[in-house]
Amino acid sequence: MGKDVGEELQDQGFRRDRLKGSFIEPSYAGTLSFFRRKYSRDLTGVDLAVTGIPLDLTVSNRPGTRFGPEGIRKASAQHAWGPIWPWRFDPFDTLACVDYGDCHFDWGTPMEIPDAITAHIAEILEKGAATLTLGGDHFITYPILRAYAAKYGPLAIVQFDAHRDVEEGAPGRLDHGAMFTYAVNEGLVDPTRSVQVGIRTCFNGEKSHGMTILYADDVHRMSAEDVAGIIREKVGQGPAYLTFDIDCLDPSTAPGTGTPVPGGLTSHQALSILRAMKGMDFKGMDVVEVSPAYDHAEMTTNAAAIIAVELLCLKAYARGAKPTAIPI
Repeated sequence: MGKDVGEELQDQGFRRDRLKGSFIEPSYAGTLSFFRRKYSRDLTGVDLAVTGIPLDLTVSNRPGTRFGPEGIRKASAQHAWGPIWPWRFDPFDTLACVDYGDCHFDWGTPMEIPDAITAHIAEILEKGAATLTLGGDHFITYPILRAYAAKYGPLAIVQFDAHRDVEEGAPGRLDHGAMFTYAVNEGLVDPTRSVQVGIRTCFNGEKSHGMTILYADDVHRMSAEDVAGIIREKVGQGPAYLTFDIDCLDPSTAPGTGTPVPGGLTSHQALSILRAMKGMDFKGMDVVEVSPAYDHAEMTTNAAAIIAVELLCLKAYARGAKPTAIPI
């Protein structure tokens, strides 16, 4: 568990001298890296790099997701104190993790952005680290998957979302509603092993692209364990990637997003499903579509920060993290 430290060990985003472990800092001050991890581009000995992709050029409704990575980092500060409930362990005791900063691209040359994102993620993978990416609109998952598929081959995707994002788009078009069509067509994704969770929109007819669809109404009727069981069965043992669009959550839980759709999951439902998936080890993960300008009282960024660290708990558990005894 983390412990209070002196002034010389504050601002761990800069001053941290080891990759693992947590220290308590005031939640209202200091360097706002993700969960107070060190900002570094040195991936020596690093298991996972957290990186932001501040993009909102492909949205179909409200913009503002370019501020998502910043908002999630800020919201994470109040939770960066040690063991995560109810896992009862600190994922950073198991995972050597850094905040890799953000992907740079030129907003004035938008058609070059996908390649810039792919190169950014590929550089991290080449150095032996996995990624947890903070978005940014959901289009970013497509160029991320290109980097992952180049290393691992076609991946299963587990997609938490209000929208399926399988619209028919002209190849090369930047559209956060069509990128999974591109990914399937290019062989980046194995649709027979992929599951979409929380869907509650009806675009593109009923074309499934071979994916398993768990509509929001189905999820509301099911237990978290039943949802996780379907995900586990479909994904199997091959490489998989998890993407969490924050609009999977109901707008009453997460209003700060570009295309909110009523009838979604509560944060409790989503977190319960993730926790029931323990044992699954995703090659990469992201949390996307956080738009702080439409948030209220940091509800959405707070939920996104917790979802992000829960994804790290999943990975840490798969790497052998065990609960610790915490006095009640």
